[in-house]
Amino acid sequence: MTGTVQDAPPAQAPPEHVVRRRVLVTLGAVLLVVGLLAGGPWVYARLFAPDAPPPLALPEQAQPEAVTVAPGPLDLEGTWRLDETSEAGYRLQEVLSGQPVTVVGRTAQVSGSFTVDGGVLTAAEVVVDVAAMTTDESARDAYFRRALDTSTYPQAVLRLTAPVDVTALAEAEEGVPLEVPAVLVLHGVERPVTASLVAQRAGGTVEVAGTVPVVLADHGLTPPELGFVTVEPQGTVEVLLRLTR
Repeated sequence: MTGTVQDAPPAQAPPEHVVRRRVLVTLGAVLLVVGLLAGGPWVYARLFAPDAPPPLALPEQAQPEAVTVAPGPLDLEGTWRLDETSEAGYRLQEVLSGQPVTVVGRTAQVSGSFTVDGGVLTAAEVVVDVAAMTTDESARDAYFRRALDTSTYPQAVLRLTAPVDVTALAEAEEGVPLEVPAVLVLHGVERPVTASLVAQRAGGTVEVAGTVPVVLADHGLTPPELGFVTVEPQGTVEVLLRLTR
């Protein structure tokens, strides 16, 4: 007994509105990819760049009305050292495909010492491991290390150059502003600076926060211009230092 094989019916073309929708979806996907490739930095700066962390600052202290017993004077005399919770970093402004972006690098690899004699700060030095600075972008961090030649100049140093009266800190219940003359050694180049700091007592320790202005050219550094990104020629160093015996 022989049978016959019937031909399958021809496939029907999808309705015109389905074809049109598929074309539009495909075209939209292509345009999105092209847009990301051509304007990726703009898209990142406008939509995806994380908000920059706020500047390093002193922790808030208890309000005066919450203090039931006035603390006695803090003995400031002698040598103080930075503990492991100290931080330092930098803050620069970029323009990324026409969009402003604040770049912040931070590290906890900070060491140093302060000496007080007769209520006067007579010596101070803060050493920062610049090779350990990190931002939100590893590629930027790699460029930063190359630009600063951290294999040759792995550290930045801030060093006091003139005595500073700190007697007010011994009994102060709030932050004491200090304008500290210093030199900043960065990229192997030493330049005079003024560190704008605020110091406060924290139990038997001292906390110090503030900024130091940095002009990149003063340290033999050229702000990069990569077509879609430019970096402002100056920025700031930020510190949050915790001093202990």
